Amino acid sequence: MSIWWSLHLRREAASVPLARRLLIGTMETAGVDPDVSFDLSLALSEACANAVEHGGANAVGGAAGTGAYCVTAYLDGEKCRIEVADSGPGFPGASRGCPATRPAAAETDEHGRGLCLIRELADHVHLGNKPGKGGAVISFDKMLKWREGAPLMTA
Repeated sequence: MSIWWSLHLRREAASVPLARRLLIGTMETAGVDPDVSFDLSLALSEACANAVEHGGANAVGGAAGTGAYCVTAYLDGEKCRIEVADSGPGFPGASRGCPATRPAAAETDEHGRGLCLIRELADHVHLGNKPGKGGAVISFDKMLKWREGAPLMTA
């Protein structure tokens, strides 16, 4: 059985826990192992936080809270795929197939760790830009583990 949902959210900090709770609730109801659910919900939180901070049409020098972003989650068979798309400037270098990511400057730096954390928590990560009007798209996959007797566990 497959489950998918899509949310269109305002670029506001309050949208991040909303997306995270929906994902956790979906995976809990489906019977996904809690450790996998935690990893994916943390990765989703990081991707949403990036969209809120950087993902608007006025993201460079603009204020968070303008515009919207989209979160889509697919639980299909033994894999979960999550995609977060925004309307910001996109990832530098993504058109050449190698989006730039920068390491955090110092241990006290609160920025620059999100994409690294997503890469650690997911099995596969893809960073890209939307064609046309622009915007960043991050998608990540993780193989699912199921609780004993999970209602949606694949045979």
